[in-house]
Amino acid sequence: MNIVITSRFTLGTALGTLLAVSVATTAHAEDVNLKTMIPGVPQIDAESYILIDDNSGKVLAEMNADARRDPASLTKMMTSYVIGQALKSGKITQNDIVTVGKDTWATGNPTFQGSSLMFLKPGDRVPVSQLSRGIILQSGNDSCVAMADYVAGSQDAFVSLMNNYVKALGLQNTNFQTVHGLDAPGQHSSARDMALIGQALIRDVPDEYAIYKEREFTFNNIKQTNRNGLLWDSSLAVDGIKTGHTNAAGYDLVASATEGQMRLISVVMGGRTFKGRETESKKLLTWGFRFFETVAPLKAGKEFASEPVWFGDSDRVSLSVEKDAYLTIPRGRMKDLKASYVLNNTELHAPLSKSQVVGTINFQLDGKTIEQRPLVVMNEVKEGGIFGRLFDYIRLMFHRWLG
Repeated sequence: MNIVITSRFTLGTALGTLLAVSVATTAHAEDVNLKTMIPGVPQIDAESYILIDDNSGKVLAEMNADARRDPASLTKMMTSYVIGQALKSGKITQNDIVTVGKDTWATGNPTFQGSSLMFLKPGDRVPVSQLSRGIILQSGNDSCVAMADYVAGSQDAFVSLMNNYVKALGLQNTNFQTVHGLDAPGQHSSARDMALIGQALIRDVPDEYAIYKEREFTFNNIKQTNRNGLLWDSSLAVDGIKTGHTNAAGYDLVASATEGQMRLISVVMGGRTFKGRETESKKLLTWGFRFFETVAPLKAGKEFASEPVWFGDSDRVSLSVEKDAYLTIPRGRMKDLKASYVLNNTELHAPLSKSQVVGTINFQLDGKTIEQRPLVVMNEVKEGGIFGRLFDYIRLMFHRWLG
């Protein structure tokens, strides 16, 4: 890869090595060149959708992705996320026994009648591990209430936790009013926000996410299968995430699949039929895997470049990325990627702290910058001694004079 050093004011010398990576594209016709040959996004029969690369966060395709819609049982993804965080922090354990309350009983709650249930009864004593599966695999509205009461003391308090995580995750078009997702005034989300919740599940609570790939669950001799039919599709390695449906919402599906080091997340909201949401999701995932790939040209902890340091206890400093730099690029373009970096200032002066941002890394394809990442200091550089600083001052004067 050609590593080019520049600053705000002057162009430095090339340091030499070949980097090959490429740029992610949304595949509009005007962006396609002879090397990429990416066709347009397939027609998707839904009110809104989005397709993102989980590792890079790159949006590959979208339509009405920020439109506010009834989330239906996709709401249970956030319910599950809150439970996963409670488990991760040690506030509850998988073996805790939950005593089911009367507000969980479908027979005593007309709202629940005819909806998805785990078929709990008041007084049942059920482990957290089974209630989590009731939520994720059976989409049980009753199991959502049982866990909400156990984790937070009431449904209202649990909804408050859900909306706190909405803010923490930076979701712009989401507000929850229920723990289960049945239609309620003021409750809404969007395709983009649901993709971000999916990312959070995979990233933050992997043990909880691992349940989503299970195909069936039996409770009280009642066997129910996972409603995500893509788990049975042999052409895709789908391992989640969640379906949803109400009359107001239509048919929804958040799906995630992997291929090599690439993981895609698709969201289809407002689909017309039960099977249609699977068909449209498969179109998005298949298109994404066929024409894009995920690459990590730079790894955290591995030097990308080094620069002179003035007035420090070291003459040079190693520079890199703080976390692995994942990029989504058109498939087969890895060899064409170039990387350069720009320093924020022409000179680096000690002290420098570890992970301090000192510039920007630019990834280029076909002469265009496609992605950027912060350029950070790998190891702390402390201020040097008085004589060393004086010597550097004299050297720096000559350096500036000679240009």
